Amino acid sequence: MDYQPLITTLLDARADAWTQLLPQQLARAFEPAKHGTLFQWQALIEQLPEARCGDSVLDADAVRIGRPEDLGDEARKQLEAQLKILHPWRKGPYDLFGIHIDTEWRSDWKWERLKNHISPLANRLVLDVGCGNGYHCWRMLGAGARMVVGIDPLLLNVMQFQAIRKLHGEAPVYVLPIGMEEVPYGLKLFDTVFSMGVLYHRRSPVDHLLELKESLRPGGELVLETLVIDGGPGQVLVPEGRYACMRNVWFLPTCDTLTGWMKRCGFTNIRVVDVTVTSTEEQRTTEWMTFHSLKDFLDPDDPTLTREGLPAPKRAIIIANPA
Repeated sequence: MDYQPLITTLLDARADAWTQLLPQQLARAFEPAKHGTLFQWQALIEQLPEARCGDSVLDADAVRIGRPEDLGDEARKQLEAQLKILHPWRKGPYDLFGIHIDTEWRSDWKWERLKNHISPLANRLVLDVGCGNGYHCWRMLGAGARMVVGIDPLLLNVMQFQAIRKLHGEAPVYVLPIGMEEVPYGLKLFDTVFSMGVLYHRRSPVDHLLELKESLRPGGELVLETLVIDGGPGQVLVPEGRYACMRNVWFLPTCDTLTGWMKRCGFTNIRVVDVTVTSTEEQRTTEWMTFHSLKDFLDPDDPTLTREGLPAPKRAIIIANPA
């Protein structure tokens, strides 16, 4: 994958600190010894058909690339089999040449909840932290962003993105196999930064908020989505063990507590625009993600609780600006 247009954009934006690190970060992440199936994934992507579609719709519930008539029946069956090798597909949905990828998450529902509350993305440089396979990156590009940079340390997610990007063709959207801690602190580069489904995985949520703030240009906008609990200021749930069968969940604050953290970190104009209980229709097992999903993580006798007896997942979307 050619990252030169991204590096050129970073240079133009005077983000020299990152351009000097990025080649080494990519080399480390794509080191074959780190992942036993990397060669298999790369070979699979190499075999995918080159982009030759005349029709893509990026700002749609199912990100659509190509039409069914752009591929013959046998080619479409082969493409579907190739894409299923990249299982599990967690973020979506996608419609690729008539192949519907019904992902674990209905990520379009989250986008629907936030899209009318954020500043218009037209001509903005956007960072999507913990972007998964890049579903929301495509939605951001479809909403007019000048360039979208997604970061996600899970290599399978990056491979899924690269497969979709090959089918789409060149576009100013990238998913990098790194975490937020590898983005140089103090860049002050991006017009809009999204962090969705990340904060509760961080051992230090305050450090994550500071990293997000320092990646924003003056006047930029943070779109934060995370798990929350009911309650008032100062309240936060720290699971003693697992939460909804997840090992790596650390802090679940109330909205008031989270707003207080953000104020301490230097954010202003903080507003909670949505709070929604996650339903088993929004997150579920499908033929593209056959492992356990939300219904398996809830108390079978009381869906308002997790298996561990803790409050079931509830997510808030908060928008703010750096001071």
